[in-house]
Amino acid sequence: MQALDLLLNRVSVGRLLEPAPDAAQRELMFRAALRAPDHGQLRPWRFLTIEGDARVRLGELFATAMASDPANKAEALDKARAMPLRAPLLIVVVARLSEHPKVPQEEQVLSAGCAAHSLLLAAQELGFGAIWRTGALAHHPRVLAGLGLHASERIVGFVYVGSFEGERRTPPALEPVQFVSAWQG
Repeated sequence: MQALDLLLNRVSVGRLLEPAPDAAQRELMFRAALRAPDHGQLRPWRFLTIEGDARVRLGELFATAMASDPANKAEALDKARAMPLRAPLLIVVVARLSEHPKVPQEEQVLSAGCAAHSLLLAAQELGFGAIWRTGALAHHPRVLAGLGLHASERIVGFVYVGSFEGERRTPPALEPVQFVSAWQG
C-alpha cells in the first residue's frame, strides 16, 4: 500500500477479533511508532501490551476505578469490565513527560500521540483493524497506578488491535476547504 493511500483511507475498526498481530508484526508496528516526530530526541513514550487474561484483569481494574464513584451502577461496572475484551490486543500508549528547556510537555504528549497514530497506520498496513480509545478511565488515578505509571506519565490512549470481519468501511470524504484557510497577516 502506498503511504498516501494508507493515510487517505485509514479508518478505525471497533469490532476486533482474534488473531492479533504476531511478534514479528508487532515489532514492525512498534518500529513505526518509534519514528514519530521527536523534538530533542526525548523519546517521550512507552507502550504496554495487554492480551489474554491480562485483559480480564484490566477490566477489573477499570471496574474498581469506577466503583470509587457511588453514582456508578452495576451495569456501568460490567461495561467497564468488558471494555478490554473488545480486541485481542490492547496497546496502552504512555507519554513520558520530562522537564526540558526547549521541548514543552505538551509537545511531548503530541509526540506520543503521533506514535499512537503510527501504530494505527502500521496495523492497517499489516491487514489488521485498530481503534484508538481514551475516556475518563485513561485519566483515573487508580487506573494509572494499577498500570504502574509514574507521576510524570500519562495515558495518551488505548489502541485496540485485532482482525476484523468483512470489508473495511470506506471513510467519509472530507473536503480540505472546510478546514483550511489562508492567514493574511
